[in-house]
Amino acid sequence: MGDAAEDRRKAEQLPEGDIVRVLLEQHAQVRDLFAEIQKAPANERKEPFDRLRALLAVHETAEELVLRPQADDADWKDVATQRNQEEAEANEVLASLEDMDTASEAFLKKLQEFEESVDDHAEAEENEEFPRVLEALDEDERRKLGSRLQAVEKTAPTHPHPAAAGSTTAVALTGPFASMVDRVKDALSG
Repeated sequence: MGDAAEDRRKAEQLPEGDIVRVLLEQHAQVRDLFAEIQKAPANERKEPFDRLRALLAVHETAEELVLRPQADDADWKDVATQRNQEEAEANEVLASLEDMDTASEAFLKKLQEFEESVDDHAEAEENEEFPRVLEALDEDERRKLGSRLQAVEKTAPTHPHPAAAGSTTAVALTGPFASMVDRVKDALSG
């Protein structure tokens, strides 16, 4: 299982704004949020879960739109396809968690299972995808992608949209409208 401190240590070795650094920092935040939710009293899980849900939604959208299109050979494209498929599956689970009572034991059990799959996914990115990015792109290209990734995240949906997840084209087509709806929903609920 991955470790937030290790993700931060790896991130600090890369230049500020580097796409891999940004993504590693987000992996650390995701891991921290899972721990925060599990440690929280049952009646205090909703707020950190909402932050986790939003972070995962924007993170995965940005990866699909900015990182995955960088795959430039058959092997890398296969890796990108596998990660997109995992993200589509994660979107389904995240959507079902969003509909559950965060104070329930059923929520906590499902969240723990979800954490394992998210961790496996992050580890696969860190071991199979990020090294390819670091090898194929120079520092300037990675910084430009990091800026683009952060720009996409500002307008990405904040809730899971399983129908679009896993397809760069579907995410690109539905993302702006879904984002607008999500942000209104967030404003009204919080």
